[in-house]
Amino acid sequence: MVNRRKLDPGKNPRAAFGARLRVLREERGWTQPELGALMGYAASHISGVETGTRGVTARFSESADRVFGTGDALTRQGDRLRNPSMLRGFDEYIPLEGEATEIRVFELSVLPGIIQTRQYAGAMQSSVIARGAITTQQAEERIARQLARQKALMRVAPPKIFMIIDEGALYHRVGGTEVMAEQYERLLDFAALPNTVLQVAPFSMGEHRALGFPVNLLTLRSGTRVAYTESAQLGHLERESRYVEPLFTAYCHLQVESLSQTASVAVIERVRKETS
Repeated sequence: MVNRRKLDPGKNPRAAFGARLRVLREERGWTQPELGALMGYAASHISGVETGTRGVTARFSESADRVFGTGDALTRQGDRLRNPSMLRGFDEYIPLEGEATEIRVFELSVLPGIIQTRQYAGAMQSSVIARGAITTQQAEERIARQLARQKALMRVAPPKIFMIIDEGALYHRVGGTEVMAEQYERLLDFAALPNTVLQVAPFSMGEHRALGFPVNLLTLRSGTRVAYTESAQLGHLERESRYVEPLFTAYCHLQVESLSQTASVAVIERVRKETS
């Protein structure tokens, strides 16, 4: 085969998964396009996983198990590849966020990850460690991943970022006075950037708040829109427009009902003084 790349399963866990996928595919006499059609992926995606240039998401490994009839063997192998400190689904979202031209974020009781300071994020993770949900190492991995994510958004041609935070998040004193003082400064600096819009959803909105859960909405270069939501234990990336578009509509309603950026900055300044 002319352009067949030699695989080295001993190189790393991702290479091992790719090599195993190729073996299973070739045992059945399937081409990459044929396997892609069965799994719901493009042939180029199958090729990328086999050669180790594409990551293995939970959705991909579960689909592979279904097609090959391998029980949950590939799913378990795929789980070992991914960062155990991250919610399932988030590993699919991050690469897309890094490519997006527009990002829309809404958060409730805490501030969004893309705006958290190192100290704020550390205080949040310390609480999770205390509950026994993750280890100290996993917490550090989460924080490092979050800071790398923030850095990726500060690229040469940064995306437009629309952020709405619930007023309650401003009063949620994470890490104490000094941590919050730095965090308020970060919020104000963020609002002053040329590619951002920061709004506060006030308490007075009451039952008229269009979204009752956190959401991240992306518009990609191709014009495709995707949505990411998460519960306490599971992240979910949604690509189907029939589910994604209503979330964009709800976000637009939330933007209209929220405070203007000028009024939002005034609220942040007021809360900062009240809690200092």
